[in-house]
Order: sequence, then C-alpha cells, then structure tokens
Amino acid sequence: MRLALYQPDIPQNTGAMLRLAACFGLGIDLILPAGFVLDDARMRRAGMDYIDHVAIARHSSWEAYREARRNAKVGHAAGRLVLLTTSGDVPYTDFAFGAEDTLLVGREGGGVPAEVHDAADARLVIPMAPGLRSLNVAMAAAIVAGEAMRQLKTQQDRRAS
Repeated sequence: MRLALYQPDIPQNTGAMLRLAACFGLGIDLILPAGFVLDDARMRRAGMDYIDHVAIARHSSWEAYREARRNAKVGHAAGRLVLLTTSGDVPYTDFAFGAEDTLLVGREGGGVPAEVHDAADARLVIPMAPGLRSLNVAMAAAIVAGEAMRQLKTQQDRRAS
C-alpha cells in the first residue's frame, strides 16, 4: 500500500504523513509542485529520523505520476487509486482495501482538481458532524490508513488460519 500526496501545502503535515508511512510500512508518492521548498534538508527536518524508513518517489507533476502508475514504476504493480475527499461517495469504513491500493490526499488548501478527482478508482469520505468542513489532511490519512491496515491484517490472519 502507498500514500500519495498531491501538491502538499504544509511541510508539517507532509512530515506527519512521512512518519505515518514509515510506521505503517507504506511507500510515499510526492506529486509536485509542493507549496513549500522541498529540499533534502527540509524533508529531513519534517520527517525527522523517520525519513530513512520510508520509500519516497517524487513526481514532477500529476501527469508524471500518472505515467509512472501506467508503467508500474511506483514501487509495485499499480493497484487502485483511492482518493480521500470530502465529496466522496463511499464512507471509508464501507470500503474493502487491497494491498496494492494507493491512498491519495489532496492539498490542504484546496483538495484536488476535477481531473484528479475523476481519475480516482474510488472516492472515500470520512463521515463528520454536520456543518464541519474537513479534517486536517494528515489526520484524515492516518484514520483511513489505520482502517486499511486493520483490514489487510485481518485478511492475512484469515489466510494464515
């Protein structure tokens, strides 16, 4: 499983998601441009010592990322692209995750454009209290990745027994 960050805006959130990916054993796809300078020193500061424990693939644009997926150059055979979005049509708890899935999160300041939204194989929503806009993108990634990992572990446990 991978976590893809579409044009991240906030370095602290990117760092939190790098740490999440390291702890869960997820690969990361950074789809550029970012809303901040993305050099090795800043990445190391944002990701702390966890950055050495995560496989990061940088993509110069959405188009470059799509091409890498078509050519399966993102670390594995490209599975489904699963967008986390406030306009999703499936609650994340009702979705059956697979080990080849990539969880895609949008920019903190504006999500993803229609082109990216339309390219997703699934669009998941985290149900929230009425009248509230959205969760922090790193928090949303952690919630959904946690559920995905729970499901995948349950699947592994079933196969082992």
